Amino acid sequence: MSSRHRARRLALQCLCCLDAQGDGAVELVHEFIDDSKEDDQAILAAHELAREAFADLAECDLVLARHARHWELGRLALVDRNILRLGAFELRTERAPKKVVITEAIRLAKEFSTAESPRFINGVLDAVAKELGGDEKTGRDEGDEGDADSDREKRA
Repeated sequence: MSSRHRARRLALQCLCCLDAQGDGAVELVHEFIDDSKEDDQAILAAHELAREAFADLAECDLVLARHARHWELGRLALVDRNILRLGAFELRTERAPKKVVITEAIRLAKEFSTAESPRFINGVLDAVAKELGGDEKTGRDEGDEGDADSDREKRA
């Protein structure tokens, strides 16, 4: 599992905590990241990703609301909502190639959510990516040799 994927996992868990407990849990999520058994690179990336994605939630929710047809964001499962927020944030900020962001979101859904969630996550984030348009970034996210992991999973 790539360091970048581990950072996304931690950031997702933090977003879920903040979603459930509110702004008052900010210190708690920082402690959670720091207490993880991850390497320094993953910890630093998780802090940055969680902090910036949380700060951008309102904008991400506006984008997601346009594409989660027939679903009110507040009624989505907590995990799915936050996987979508994390994915929308990364798509909006172009931190990684669109394909990597969507693949990673699907991996998180497979790991943390229901059997139906990966397909739903894929559909919504694909629509967000199309709305945002622009040129597809080429190459890989720094530290995303995981996507070597994802490539292996696809071939299996």
